Amino acid sequence: MKKIIKFIGIGWILLIFLSGCTKLQDVNINPDKPTQASASMLCTNVVLQFAKFQSDAKAYITQDALSKYVGYADEGQLNEQYNLITNGSFGSMVILTNIQKMLDAAKGSVMESSYQGVAKFAEAYTFYRLTMEMGDIPFTEAGKGEQGLFQPKYDTQESVLLGVLNDLKEADQDFANGQPFTGDPSNFNGDPVKWRQATNAFALEVLMSLSDQTGDANLDVKNRFATIVSAGNLMQPSTDYFGLIYSAQDLHPLSGTNDLFTSRTILSSLLVDNLKKLDDRRLFYFGEPAYAKISAGATQSDTAAYVGVDVSMSYPGMNAGWSAGEYSLLNLRYLQQAACEPRRLITYAEQQLILAEASIRGWITTGTAQNYYEDGVKAALADVMACDGSYAHGMPITQSYIDNYFTGEAAFKTNPTDELHQIWMQRYLLNFMQMAEGSWFEYRRNSYPDFPINPATSLNATDVNAIPMRYLYPASESDYNRANLTEALNRQFDGYDDINKIMWVLKSH
Repeated sequence: MKKIIKFIGIGWILLIFLSGCTKLQDVNINPDKPTQASASMLCTNVVLQFAKFQSDAKAYITQDALSKYVGYADEGQLNEQYNLITNGSFGSMVILTNIQKMLDAAKGSVMESSYQGVAKFAEAYTFYRLTMEMGDIPFTEAGKGEQGLFQPKYDTQESVLLGVLNDLKEADQDFANGQPFTGDPSNFNGDPVKWRQATNAFALEVLMSLSDQTGDANLDVKNRFATIVSAGNLMQPSTDYFGLIYSAQDLHPLSGTNDLFTSRTILSSLLVDNLKKLDDRRLFYFGEPAYAKISAGATQSDTAAYVGVDVSMSYPGMNAGWSAGEYSLLNLRYLQQAACEPRRLITYAEQQLILAEASIRGWITTGTAQNYYEDGVKAALADVMACDGSYAHGMPITQSYIDNYFTGEAAFKTNPTDELHQIWMQRYLLNFMQMAEGSWFEYRRNSYPDFPINPATSLNATDVNAIPMRYLYPASESDYNRANLTEALNRQFDGYDDINKIMWVLKSH
């Protein structure tokens, strides 16, 4: 009898198990672990994809070498320092997939408009940098692999930049209608008002990069610029910058590399000499005094102790000078601190300098070029003042120093050409160890400041007397999208992919 009962009991257990397996599966789902990514989580990923520096410390240094901020010694010649660049990458276009997923997840939520603004801004920022690096690129057909489109056509640079500006215009309205949103890893922490301000500041940057194309009716550069300024939704001193804050958990790319190649990074004479000319204390935050000068009796607070290298000189000669301690190396704060300074993609300082240039060019009539210039420089200096003053070699930036900065060479000039040079130099200085590629973009537009060129040391294969004007297209395009690549090369560069070819945005019409 006991065996029968035992058998029946086992049968009932099996029956219950088989009939309720789906319920048991439901029980095994962790209610605290999401099975589908939220708009907030996807937003974090999207912002980090375009805002975070995506490579290693050497690549970080390389951008500054291309823009002639630094030279590099001891571990081998750095190609970019000597004007050799190769293939760009379309890898950042994968952001489009995550943007769409974020929008799908945000559909119908109270934060939808804000996420739409992030989406448009992220697309604009990504494709602006890509087209400025290479020229014509896939745009309208980019990111459509899931739809079976694996060979996208290349849009003209004019149409890409028009698309970028239209994206930013739409983002402005999305943020205007938006609510505070979650998942924002930037210093804005989901504030749609600040995002809107940064969107418009970036639009001004894009428009100023089109200063050679003011006659283009489709872009309507001057009117677009003036309209944005008159609307008044721009960055404020309290907004300061858009970017990422480094920490002990999210280190600056150079942090902890003081025993590696970064300790062989030398400040350029272009950077050092201009800082000295302006009596600019950023010199003491950017570099270390040359060891040989200190050994000879100079003090670390003496500008004479800071010596930059001609980054076009021969590599053996530069390396010998580094070994002898003749040059100023990169300030140790970059190598030793987890968060020596935040990553600033868009700043109030640069916005004001762009407005100063627009005023000189007659694009706007509000404000004065001098006031914009001084506001921009003060903001740039304040950003550096916020850094650890113990690394400033006894010459910290103070508010009193900022208030009295505009004397001598720093005083605003009276000749428009000189004024533009001042503005461009200040944009150059504020991009050191930040958005260094932007200074290369600016050099191509203005041929200023004068980047050193030495034909005897140049690695520019097709023109030793030239600074490269663009990256080559990704090598994979030749294998997988040859027809569209060929069409783009024929349209722009006489069929030849070369780093010295002049893209549309740089051609005067």
